[in-house]
Amino acid sequence: MVDVVGSTRLAHALELGHYQALMAEFVQVMILSFEAAGGQVLQHQGDAVLALWPEGCERKAVFAALGAHERAARLSLAGYLGVQLQVRVGAAYGEVITGPVGGQMSAYGLPVNYSRRLCDAAAAGQTIVCQDLSGAAQGPWRVVKRPALSLQGFGPDCVGYELVVEEPVVARVAPLRADPVRRRPA
Repeated sequence: MVDVVGSTRLAHALELGHYQALMAEFVQVMILSFEAAGGQVLQHQGDAVLALWPEGCERKAVFAALGAHERAARLSLAGYLGVQLQVRVGAAYGEVITGPVGGQMSAYGLPVNYSRRLCDAAAAGQTIVCQDLSGAAQGPWRVVKRPALSLQGFGPDCVGYELVVEEPVVARVAPLRADPVRRRPA
């Protein structure tokens, strides 16, 4: 779960059309980056995006979650409007069931709720993950165990792990060069 921090403040500060365009750009960038990393976006509501990854893709999911911070900060419309977006991220691991509800795919299971609660516990710029993800996806980040979290519906002794990144994790991709088109002489 990725959530924009201070979105209500932005909604008050910006013209409604600008706010809607900014949130649309944010959601579209998150959808494209998560899908490019092998995830499936199931829900987005206003300023929050929920995505799932298949089992065995934990590392890809964590990289995508961490990359969301830099991607949100680099949105072109935000720069044009003179605002900087910050996100908070919560990620959990486990079994979920997916299916259509009202024409839109939805997910059900404790990891969906847990990721929402971890996201709510995170501050701007933080990524907090569950214990299973903290050890399953090693990468260019430090894992810092958080003090016990009191998460709604999960009790007062939940454990969360903050992933602390020393440098941006968004991959720099070189532009693709197309092979020259060979044409037959007429």
